[in-house]
Amino acid sequence: MLKHKLYSSIKNLTKKKPESSFSKIWDFWSPVIATLLLYLGVRNFIAEARYIPSGSMLPSLQINDKLIIEKLTFRKRSPKRGEIVVFNSPHSFDKELLSRRDKPLPSSTTCGFLSLPMINLLPGIGDRACDAYIKRVVAVEGDWVFVNSRGEVYVDDAFVDEAYIERFCSYGVNNLDHCSSLKAYVPKGHVFVLGDNRPNSWDGRFWPGGKFLPEEQIIGRAVWRFWPINRIGSITE
Repeated sequence: MLKHKLYSSIKNLTKKKPESSFSKIWDFWSPVIATLLLYLGVRNFIAEARYIPSGSMLPSLQINDKLIIEKLTFRKRSPKRGEIVVFNSPHSFDKELLSRRDKPLPSSTTCGFLSLPMINLLPGIGDRACDAYIKRVVAVEGDWVFVNSRGEVYVDDAFVDEAYIERFCSYGVNNLDHCSSLKAYVPKGHVFVLGDNRPNSWDGRFWPGGKFLPEEQIIGRAVWRFWPINRIGSITE
């Protein structure tokens, strides 16, 4: 009898308790949450994927090219001439564009949510202030930059040979394909950016509130193209 009671007690202690509803929910959602946190952590601090929605960087970057944008380099140094950078939309920092808004700027959390895969494909919920632009740095702080009406660049009076450009602005009936010339000094903490497709790029030449990009608005540096397969490779300066 004593032996039977002892066996029963041990059996009761080792018997598995029913799994709670919370445990079942946690077992299902914990991998999802961990994956999402990892994605957001990598995306916010290390690197993220971006695609090219327009032709402003042709021929260097084709429409629908998919790129890796790394975010560590510019924590150690400023951008250099020739680098391709991704930055926050001028609609989020240009003073003149901000004055035209009829609603408050979305928060960084809201913009982060709107940029998530699939969410950013939903029509009618976006905000231009949450967009990201991609352009090439052609002048940095301390440079005197001159862009003529063809879109050719001079830095400190020296012509910049931009072999990656196939299309400069050409003469038209009204001015030069709507291109704009500029001559200015790049202030501290700023860079000047242009699209490689000079006749078809809304860049520093045209921003109404200021021609220069604050370095603090730069998201990262384009370093690698991973799609399409036949164009996989490093993005060179």
